[in-house]
Amino acid sequence: MSQLPPVTELLDGAVTALSGRRRDGQVRMASAVAHAIDVGEHLAVQAGTGTGKSLAYLVPAIRHAVDSGDTVVVSTATIALQRQLVERDLPRLADALTGPLGRKPTFAILKGRANYLCLHKIHAGTVEEPDNELFDAFELSRTGREVTRLREWVSDTETGDRDDLSPGVTDRAWRQVSVSARECLGAAHCTYAEDCFAERSRRASAQVDVIVTNHAMLAIDAMSPANVLPEHDVVIIDEAHELVDRITAVTTDEVSAASVANLSRRCGKLVDEETVDALLGAGEQLGELLESMPPGEWTSLPSGAAAILAMLRDRLWQTRTAIGPARGAGADESTAAARSAALTGIDDAHDMIVRLLGTFDEPDASKRRDVVWVGLERIGRGPAASTRPVLHVAPLSVGGLLRSTLFSGATVILTSATLTIGGNFDALAATWGLPADARTDGPSPGKGADTPAADDDPVPLRDLTATGQIAPSDSGRVRWTGLDAGSPFDYPKSAILYVARHLPRPGRDGLAPVTLDEIAGLITAAGGRTLGLFSSMRAAREATDALTPRLNVPILCQGDDTTSSLVKRFADDPATCLFGTLSLWQGVDVPGPSLSLVLIDRIPFPRPDDPLATARQRAIDARGGNGFLSVSANHAALLLAQGAGRLLRSVDDRGVVAILDSRLATAGYGGYLMASLPPFWRTTDSSVVKSALSRLTAVPLR
Repeated sequence: MSQLPPVTELLDGAVTALSGRRRDGQVRMASAVAHAIDVGEHLAVQAGTGTGKSLAYLVPAIRHAVDSGDTVVVSTATIALQRQLVERDLPRLADALTGPLGRKPTFAILKGRANYLCLHKIHAGTVEEPDNELFDAFELSRTGREVTRLREWVSDTETGDRDDLSPGVTDRAWRQVSVSARECLGAAHCTYAEDCFAERSRRASAQVDVIVTNHAMLAIDAMSPANVLPEHDVVIIDEAHELVDRITAVTTDEVSAASVANLSRRCGKLVDEETVDALLGAGEQLGELLESMPPGEWTSLPSGAAAILAMLRDRLWQTRTAIGPARGAGADESTAAARSAALTGIDDAHDMIVRLLGTFDEPDASKRRDVVWVGLERIGRGPAASTRPVLHVAPLSVGGLLRSTLFSGATVILTSATLTIGGNFDALAATWGLPADARTDGPSPGKGADTPAADDDPVPLRDLTATGQIAPSDSGRVRWTGLDAGSPFDYPKSAILYVARHLPRPGRDGLAPVTLDEIAGLITAAGGRTLGLFSSMRAAREATDALTPRLNVPILCQGDDTTSSLVKRFADDPATCLFGTLSLWQGVDVPGPSLSLVLIDRIPFPRPDDPLATARQRAIDARGGNGFLSVSANHAALLLAQGAGRLLRSVDDRGVVAILDSRLATAGYGGYLMASLPPFWRTTDSSVVKSALSRLTAVPLR
């Protein structure tokens, strides 16, 4: 039995040392995390803003690491939270726990190799040529200046970490001085291994109690035959609502004529001209095929596509064979580095084509493991910008991958301010590969009359088997439980949820005049202080342009400056409004009087032409489930909860969340979406809302 103090005692001591105050939800969460670690059972925890969830999982995690000697991995979705943990939370907590634990807990951050300067590439490597479709004098000059600055930075930086570079540089410039894990020569073959920034970071993280990383690294660790992360027995996933999207992004591949042309140039000095020309020609044929195709999903291979893709696959393999091993006889480091980079690109492209062609071996689109589509990539900036087609392949589901790797190898704690959809955890848990019948805590909290009946359950078990997330017979092998730790906010007394039932349904022709009138009236009553969350940048810009001359308050629009600068200006001036789209739905934290009104223009369903969402709905419908609820409604519910969560950021905040989409009050799925939102006081009466906002405006600013 451990001789260390219990978690609740450690938490109380840490809260006192950090000048905080005891929160019941934080204690419940910390106790649940400690129990899950002790019994080896996965745990999903919804912890509302103000709960103090970082301390609630860090305290039991650190106690376990110190007691057992095993490493705990903490994964986040955003750089901002990684920095908060490493630069603020963990240093202060380590100091507070040193006495009770008998030693100072240790921690480190672990990022992918491409986040660090590569000394070999800078001093001895081959500089990549720019994309010939992007020859732009201004862009090339800018890239050259940035690369020069990066080369000079090498002698000043102790970390080589891109996040420590201020101001930052473009991705194109950074690629000139960094390598991916697969392009790296490896410590055994590189002259600069001892001083390598990535290797130093990895060595520093090898023996610590807590490693902070990101969801992408989790995916890479899961798919890599070699361990990317040190041995660990507990994983804590913060911002868990973004886990599936981040894992999906890592497991999505793409190819285009431009990417094949880049590969051809990279191989130019390594193989004969005939081989390079053959590869380039195959890429050009792919480009012609894609140019002739409209953007969208391929439910079957278009005419001629199989032959073109097979030829490209074969040309890639011929090129790989011609290059030979990365470290051939007599090869110097520079040649080895060029070969390694070329082989990595060739292998990735070849494997992607094999994966893509294999997708269509299954004739039934609803049973396939991958989704294939053509998308448009934006090239350049401003009026001269253009697009080019890119072929993508992505997994229909990542649940199976997560179940067989992440959940089978460690105890996993998943947490976020928003994890319950439609009043329970089951929908998100299903996307992680955790079935509802493996939950050990009975019905999830909050499931009530507005939740669909069993036949319309958001992700019934039959739907999971349809998307490949679980097999019908394996649900008993993994157990999980869910906890809603609550929130310190008194939602009914702190905020109003207003649904504009009288407005017309949103259409495709932009914001209706009556909707603009509604927005103007609400902002006037609030005296500015408004965060406008729109479903598209076009709608945000339209509202900004239409309302700026009508209202006597400043209106900022996303894109006018960096998002961080806009948020700061918004927070500094209570009269200011800020309009924007997706990143503002989750990335704004403005407590106090500068934010009294959150406007949401429409229910944020996925775009109807979103190939992944469409394919996932189709797979569920094909098995008798409700694809709309399982995919579109759940997507919208999660974003609505995230958007509404921008309003109350401290216990003293007051205000209104106004949703200007009448379907929330009139459609059959409206109650399901409402069940995902905090229990605000609710109304459809605009006069009540405007009066409340006017009273808030009259209160002296805090």
